[in-house]
Amino acid sequence: MDWTLSLVMFGSFFILVFLGVPISFSIGLATLAAGTMMLPLETTLAVIGQKVATGLDSFSLLAIPFFIFAGVLMNRGGIAHRLINFSQILVGRMPGSLGHVNVMANMLFGSISGSAVAAAAAVGGTMSPMQKKAGYDPAYSAAINVTSCITGLLIPPSNVLIIYALTAGGISVATLFMAGYLPGILMGLGIMVVGAIIAKRRGYPVAPRPTMAIALKALWDAFPSLLLVVVVMGGILGGIFTATEASAIAVVYTFVLSVLIYREVKFKELPSIILDSVITTSIVLLLIGISVGMSWAMTNADIPYTISDALMRVSDNPIVILLIINIILLIVGVFMDMTPAVLIFTPIFLPIATNLGMDPVHFGIMMVFNLCIGLCTPPVGSALFVGCSVSGVRLQDLLKPMLPFFLALLVTLFAVTYIPALSLFLPGLFGMH
Repeated sequence: MDWTLSLVMFGSFFILVFLGVPISFSIGLATLAAGTMMLPLETTLAVIGQKVATGLDSFSLLAIPFFIFAGVLMNRGGIAHRLINFSQILVGRMPGSLGHVNVMANMLFGSISGSAVAAAAAVGGTMSPMQKKAGYDPAYSAAINVTSCITGLLIPPSNVLIIYALTAGGISVATLFMAGYLPGILMGLGIMVVGAIIAKRRGYPVAPRPTMAIALKALWDAFPSLLLVVVVMGGILGGIFTATEASAIAVVYTFVLSVLIYREVKFKELPSIILDSVITTSIVLLLIGISVGMSWAMTNADIPYTISDALMRVSDNPIVILLIINIILLIVGVFMDMTPAVLIFTPIFLPIATNLGMDPVHFGIMMVFNLCIGLCTPPVGSALFVGCSVSGVRLQDLLKPMLPFFLALLVTLFAVTYIPALSLFLPGLFGMH
């Protein structure tokens, strides 16, 4: 490996990020600095431009703008409070019931929108006043909201899983979607267990038993939203359409639901919704294209091979190697957003994992699960800051209450890491893997 080239690339990248340069430009400038050490400037610019174009030339990537648009529509379409009412019917009789409602609603909303930040804002914004009125500690409510909103990044549809499939190459998006269900549910259950223990100790109230009429109304109101999951995943499993085509179906279905059935979104609001979706999509796609350029530079510097060789020298025990990879990814997730982390570190760690006999689908779920935790940590945790904003809790007051939930996330992460069946059982059951 060319250590000078590696030092220039990663050193300039972290310096630019520290100075507040947007991460897309930090990656691009670091790649350019490293590339000019191998090739003339004009050639480097041409190669990077070609890699950006090639990286975006993928049919699977069409799913990202569609799912983003559907998620923005859902966030404004009155779906969150209907899912909250339905969740109260499901888990309202458990100790600290409103905390469990928050987790369940985040899981349901995330499984529809695929966005942790949208779930934290929509569900947390509704649940925080309810929990405060019922006597819950606002920091506890915010902690359970922040740590549970990330479940939607594993429970499909998930843009991050699409990005991993593209980066890993040759992995079915539908298979990854199916593999994410059990780990995502396990993540939510882990948070609910910790929440129940804390709620029991503090004597938080249990919701009154709902009448049959209330339960049926909550189910009726939420049914159209829940049906989207059946339509999308049922169509994929049935071979009716691909995951990319399913994203377009999701947009049509969500439009009908939000605009024509629930009537929470007015036609005059659609231009601003489209603009928000375009901005978010542009950020994600620019990250993808630029990161492909960095992957080219890393490959030319033999960085993936060198890291693999170094890890194998530490130990040839798969348990130890996977533990080291997890620790590295946990640290990366603290300082880097999920999308660039997946794009940069998949080419480095996936070959190591496959050499250990780990299935690429299993590794992808482990990696995404791991990096999800970074969304709940400062300094770049977007879910953390949104959770603080909607709850009115200061960041410094939230970190300590989150520690028990972090422990639950780490325990479930290592269960997913060392029990492959949690990720591979459902794809195998449906003959997808």
